[in-house]
Amino acid sequence: MVKRNGILKRSAIGTVLLALLAAPLLCAQSNNDLPAGPMQEKATTACTECHEARIVVQQRLSKAAWTKEVDKMTKWGALVEPQDREALIDYLSANFGVDKAPYEAERTRIPASKKK
Repeated sequence: MVKRNGILKRSAIGTVLLALLAAPLLCAQSNNDLPAGPMQEKATTACTECHEARIVVQQRLSKAAWTKEVDKMTKWGALVEPQDREALIDYLSANFGVDKAPYEAERTRIPASKKK
């Protein structure tokens, strides 16, 4: 029984270590979805603390709607300093506004070579 408990403990420790090592890679992959811009780093910090960048990337909101969203998320704990609020809203509006093409998930895109 002692030998079995030792194996179980080592397996559990290995699983935890693997999860800890993989987490930053998964976060980095989802954060790369945010486009370059003056507030990319702030958006990455504020938004992807709680959810994947894909949640932001798929939105198509007006500036007024982004303002409400940023204010709501700030109330829920998003780290947005007051001096960064307007610039963050401008970044989100410029990149994910109502005038942008609808978001297409990677799995639903048809390669240009296959389009007729």
